[in-house]
Amino acid sequence: MHKITLRGRDYRSKQPIEITAHQGVISHIHPIAEEKNLLFIAPGLVDLQVNGFGGVDFNTYPFAEESVEQVTRAMWQQGVTTFLPTVITNDGHEIEQMVVTLARACQQFPAVEQSVAGIHLEGPFLSSQEGPRGAHALAHIKAPDWALFQQWQKAAQGRVRLITLSPEWPQADDFIRQCVADNIVVSIGHTAASAAQIASAVEAGARMSTHLGNGTHLTLPRHPNYIWEQLAQDDLWCAMIADGEHLPLSVLKVFIRAKNGRAMLVSDVTSHAGMPPGCYHSHIGGEVVLSAEGRLSMANNPALLAGSVQGLLHGVNTLVKNAIVPLAEAIDMASIRPALSLNLPVQQGLAVGAPLDAIMLRSGEGNTLQLVATYKQGAEVWRGE
Repeated sequence: MHKITLRGRDYRSKQPIEITAHQGVISHIHPIAEEKNLLFIAPGLVDLQVNGFGGVDFNTYPFAEESVEQVTRAMWQQGVTTFLPTVITNDGHEIEQMVVTLARACQQFPAVEQSVAGIHLEGPFLSSQEGPRGAHALAHIKAPDWALFQQWQKAAQGRVRLITLSPEWPQADDFIRQCVADNIVVSIGHTAASAAQIASAVEAGARMSTHLGNGTHLTLPRHPNYIWEQLAQDDLWCAMIADGEHLPLSVLKVFIRAKNGRAMLVSDVTSHAGMPPGCYHSHIGGEVVLSAEGRLSMANNPALLAGSVQGLLHGVNTLVKNAIVPLAEAIDMASIRPALSLNLPVQQGLAVGAPLDAIMLRSGEGNTLQLVATYKQGAEVWRGE
């Protein structure tokens, strides 16, 4: 029987503990005596929005099944043990081919099957307005279409678990109800919806806001507006990009306080993550510019971001080093809470009976956390030098 034992400090209590797992499942957790140089033990991170990484783009077809495994292993090096490859607005045939490739990668590679909890379809049922549409191509934006979505879901072998849409379309509520009946989580994003449309979408079963505060008009009415309305909906999980570029620190703090235990982090990383600064061509935004500071923007409109290049642990560190939330809450926002929002098995975190998806962290300069090792289902899948 495969057995593994980890010793470190519980990220919540800071107390020394030993965790034992058999066949990838935590069987025992108990306190141990104080030791020097113990690392923090925390749950593996869960990222619901990964567009690609290291030159691999899930939105530029064709890409190889092997590339999906490459991104999976890159995620492990970021401390992410569970993620959703994200396919955005595109030609319908292209979307179908991309979800087919992702599904095949899950079949072919155990590492991918273990780590990919589903596919996130971000579009094409979004707002057509400049600003809310963000970097999504106007030519492919369309109203929610259940028959079309079912075609994509069949191609994906039922692996689409999360869909981002705008409820401003007349068909939106019926579409949302059909998604809920099929156990697909609906997230509001890239929207110019009214307060009534947002409330109606939540009543129909929408349960999340995609990267709230981004994919918006550059200028909004003081009130009402679609950001306030989503913050006020208690049933909506609020996903935020905390890379220091997408949202000011004050906005992060206010969003987190407003949503309380339903605030969580996503990275929205693109294929440019892990790449040197420079000018790139991307399906997400066309011509884009990656700055030395880690800001990815549209070349013809630098005010509009074109995704992120910072991993999820960077977002955790942004919250911790700026004292926005305590360390344990920051980690939960990037692990437990995203898993809860999709009802994933890893939502239990570090608990007996839960899968041993874990990371070992060292506390570094400025209260930042440095990744030392990553474990997936009880196996060490990455260790730093």
